[in-house]
Amino acid sequence: MDMSAPVPTAPLVLGIESSCDETGVGIVRGTELLANAVSSSMDEHVRFGGVIPEIASRAHLDAFVPTLRSALDTAGVTLEEVDALAVTSGPGLSGALMVGVAAAKALALATGKPLYAINHLVAHVGVGVLDGGDLPESLGALLVSGGHTEILKVDALASDVTLLGATIDDAAGEAYDKVARLLGLGYPGGPVIDRIAKEGNPKAIRFPRGLTMPKFTGTAENPGKHRYDFSFSGLKTAVARCVEQYRARGEEVPVADIAASFQEAVVDVVTSKAVLACREHGMSTLLLGGGVAANSRLRELLAARCASAGIALRVPRPGLCTDNGAMVAALAAQVVMAGGAPSGIGFAADSGQPVTAITL
Repeated sequence: MDMSAPVPTAPLVLGIESSCDETGVGIVRGTELLANAVSSSMDEHVRFGGVIPEIASRAHLDAFVPTLRSALDTAGVTLEEVDALAVTSGPGLSGALMVGVAAAKALALATGKPLYAINHLVAHVGVGVLDGGDLPESLGALLVSGGHTEILKVDALASDVTLLGATIDDAAGEAYDKVARLLGLGYPGGPVIDRIAKEGNPKAIRFPRGLTMPKFTGTAENPGKHRYDFSFSGLKTAVARCVEQYRARGEEVPVADIAASFQEAVVDVVTSKAVLACREHGMSTLLLGGGVAANSRLRELLAARCASAGIALRVPRPGLCTDNGAMVAALAAQVVMAGGAPSGIGFAADSGQPVTAITL
């Protein structure tokens, strides 16, 4: 696409995602989803109880070309027809990001298409345009996944995003995985804990709610340093001590009750802080994204609290909440339509890319 030419009203964009263990290639035309091909290496990480960066990187190398071909075939387009290319430049696992970035640069050089380096977290918000139409003004975003837990304020999707709060240790999804391991439930922990929690009593054990005391949160007039931040390491430790105590007494561990009580502690803090941030920053709509957005209790409690606070809730369908190339393409399309300049090929993958850097 010649940047001196008029900007397409609905650019055809191909997006590449490789920040963790999913190799994704998505194709969109403006806000229309044409293809969303994803290859996951999760099965290769199960025996380790978590994602192994080197294994993920090698899996991206093997999966990229077949995933690219699948996306192009599904969309019924060729690389020559694409207006722009986009790739996740960060945040994420360094080695995994490098595979996607190198592939995208190679495609850009081979085709002469402009390349956009896209922020992974903001892309989780941008995917909302594919499932529900244009994003409203006064938008907040709650992103909950295996690697991230953040609250964002989105004033302009393509140019103005602010980080309001984030986890200071484990991400929520990471805590699910570690607790599932403690309970002998396997990996990944999110789906199995969500399922087993339905059989337990969420009030059986009062696990701690991290960073919710006034000394951390402050007040609306004098907000504390961690007013919208999260911490799950103490909760994880509390679950470990609970399991140890049952075993030390020779008693059967009440797995369902512990799972339900743990999950309630996570979703209680996550939802309450997200709604608080929306209220205090005048955000009338909240978008929920990330892999943990599939959690039934999180969706239920967040919907109830948003309704009570008069906040509209948007949740993209599950296939668009997990890491995928469509979200990268969707955000890049918004950047293109807003007149944003391409990144070129001189940028590097940035494992710590801040949300304020929507593109590089």
